[in-house]
Amino acid sequence: MRKKYYLPRISVVSVFIAGLALSASAQQKNIYHKGWIDFNKNGKMDVFEDSSQPIDKRVTDLLSQMTVEEKTCQMATLYGYKRVLKDEMPVPNWKNEIWKDGIANIDEELNNLTSTTDKATTPYSYPYSKHASAINTIQKWFVEETRMGIPVDFTNEGIHGLNHDRATPLPAPISIGSTFDKHLVHEAGQTVGREAKALGYTNVYAPILDPARDQRWGRVVECYGENPFHIAELGKQMVLGIQEEGVASTLKHFAVYSVPKGGRDGSARTDPHVAPREMYQIYLYPFRRVIQEAHPMGVMSSYNDWDGVPITGSYYFLTELLRQKFGFNGYVVSDSEAVEYLYSKHHVAADYKEAVRQVVEAGLNVRTNFTMPQTYIMPLRELIKENKLSMKLIDSRVGDVLRVKFRLGLFDDPYVKDPKSSDKKVHTVADDAMSLKMNRESMVLLKNEGDLLPLDKSKLKNILVAGPLAAEDNYATSRYGPSHNPVTNVLDGIKKYVGKDVNVNYVKGCNVVDATWPESEIIETPLTAQEQAGIDSAVAQAKQADVVIAVVGEDVKRVGESLSRTGLDLPGRQLKLIQALQATGKPVVMVMINGQPLTINWENKYVPAILEAWFPGPQSGLVVAETLFGDNNPGGKLPITFPKTTGQIEFNFPFKPASQAGQGGDNSWGHTSVNGALYPYGYGLSYTKFEYSNLQVSPEKENSQGDVKVSVDITNTGSRKGDDVVQLYLKDEVSSVTTYEYDLRGFERINLAPGEKKTVEFTLHPDDLALLDKNMNWTVEPGKFQVMIGSSSIDIKLKKEFEVQ
Repeated sequence: MRKKYYLPRISVVSVFIAGLALSASAQQKNIYHKGWIDFNKNGKMDVFEDSSQPIDKRVTDLLSQMTVEEKTCQMATLYGYKRVLKDEMPVPNWKNEIWKDGIANIDEELNNLTSTTDKATTPYSYPYSKHASAINTIQKWFVEETRMGIPVDFTNEGIHGLNHDRATPLPAPISIGSTFDKHLVHEAGQTVGREAKALGYTNVYAPILDPARDQRWGRVVECYGENPFHIAELGKQMVLGIQEEGVASTLKHFAVYSVPKGGRDGSARTDPHVAPREMYQIYLYPFRRVIQEAHPMGVMSSYNDWDGVPITGSYYFLTELLRQKFGFNGYVVSDSEAVEYLYSKHHVAADYKEAVRQVVEAGLNVRTNFTMPQTYIMPLRELIKENKLSMKLIDSRVGDVLRVKFRLGLFDDPYVKDPKSSDKKVHTVADDAMSLKMNRESMVLLKNEGDLLPLDKSKLKNILVAGPLAAEDNYATSRYGPSHNPVTNVLDGIKKYVGKDVNVNYVKGCNVVDATWPESEIIETPLTAQEQAGIDSAVAQAKQADVVIAVVGEDVKRVGESLSRTGLDLPGRQLKLIQALQATGKPVVMVMINGQPLTINWENKYVPAILEAWFPGPQSGLVVAETLFGDNNPGGKLPITFPKTTGQIEFNFPFKPASQAGQGGDNSWGHTSVNGALYPYGYGLSYTKFEYSNLQVSPEKENSQGDVKVSVDITNTGSRKGDDVVQLYLKDEVSSVTTYEYDLRGFERINLAPGEKKTVEFTLHPDDLALLDKNMNWTVEPGKFQVMIGSSSIDIKLKKEFEVQ
């Protein structure tokens, strides 16, 4: 949730004076010693200041020296300039602010945020060394000017690249999911972590592990996809990459957040209709796996309730599940306003103070909202004074926060070591190459009738580029990622690629939406004279062209947080534009810029070539051009099912037996529904062909505690080098409870030259075979399993059976 604030900026003069004061203060106190810092300024090395001591001993010692005021300040977030914080740099009045006793974290500080709801322009974001120095100045204030000197955890968003001015951009998370490339996601995580560290951030709010099971939901664009195994595998790599750089990773959004009723978002973030077993198998699975295998230091609690209990006020979710069952040992931060919702939306608390009590008892460590931290800290202190919250409980909650700060090394070296070096560590040439590779790998070819693609520019004289997304670029700077990077739109990318030898004309044709949209999705209005003229102009140019490239879909105002849709057709007049272009008889290539699956039924039936580009990054124009003309052979796969109509929703993979069946078979009749997926999970075409052979499963009989090895040979039988995503699906043939028809349990992206063959190997662990039995215990039951290898969830090439004894 993002709100708008208009707060004054302090002058450069006051910043300079404050900096001098801090420098003088540091010299007077001389708290910096060889190998340790005298945080509490008592002239001796305490246990918590001694890096040779175990972390738990350091936490206990620090807690024993803290006042109630200092402890409660470690339980709240201060949103950075100018979301809440009014000052870019420390000022004398900070001695009168509540954070004179410290603060848990400062979020998005001086990142020069750009979004539709907030502008946080600051000169301290760039050059990168200037930001690192600014963060050091703020950190110094907390270390030197507060009694206990507890360092700040500087947090920031980072779901598709660090949310900082000109940091390395990644395509949207749904694009990242489409790569199915675990190694590349790990590399991306390392980039995010390294850049965060260089800029002074110590905690990144990423990845999002929510399975996007309702295609209407606006935040599909921010998710890796719909399948829990796929999400867990990529999420694990992102966490490992980030934390290898000495920065915390905070998972979002725990839990059962991504299925708001009817796909509705905004203030209605509640009421997910999810049964307990489904919750564990689908919505909790990625969190459990990533917590147990990658050990993230942070988790963000979500806005919603489950079965009538708000997650942020649920002891079951925040303590029993998260800590006792999953083994999480970091700290839990609330999503913005999740605490307030217990009172204002869920009405499970009579007032806000009671909401505060409930969330602390449930297991929340740090509250975040777009209000000053005292709005949470003061009622918290009152509750302690009234003996409604015990000091033992407070110490436990604060101890979790301090433990993470110790793990991050903030009590050993709280500052960016060499701010000047940051200019060489952020958004390097190598980072750009990684980002470009991820953009290329995220391209998904949905249709290619008659091998229209790739285009041969030597055979083209005139190209028409049309559509409302051709010259747009706002999708490349979508929420929670880097801003202010230069963007090459699709039109310019095509022009640059083909050069002067090919004439490229451009006609927009129509806007993204019409005047009455979204009402026009249910009550169509006639084309206005201006709209008809726009389409007519595109048609006239199309008649003179050798090929038409129509760039259509959604922009940032049509998909994202609080932007859920009721229909999934191309918005506005875009289908009419496509139909008119197709009617010219000229070959039409449709490029889709969008953040969620669209019900492009007419387009799929009649348009010969369709490329899914999702929300690509700033190099979008280059990548789309390379893909259309064959320099980039598309190898991405769909991480989410494309339904034919919203009337089919829920329609996902995996699914229970017969739950997504048609109207054929026993006890079935009639023709009253449209059945099947438009494009199934895992689907994606290539400019080359792959052959699958020699499926091996070993052993064919195994006990329930052993691993099963699977291998398969893949050969590129086409004429072009290309990538294939080899997908392993597993079917439990007979079980004590109903399981999914089959589910993803392995995937590998490989690159093959023409004629090249590779053996792809998988290892199935007991956890991959486990089900939740009648008593809700994970167990591997004896019986037969079927391994299925395919290029999508419905294009199964090979099968083989093994038995668990």
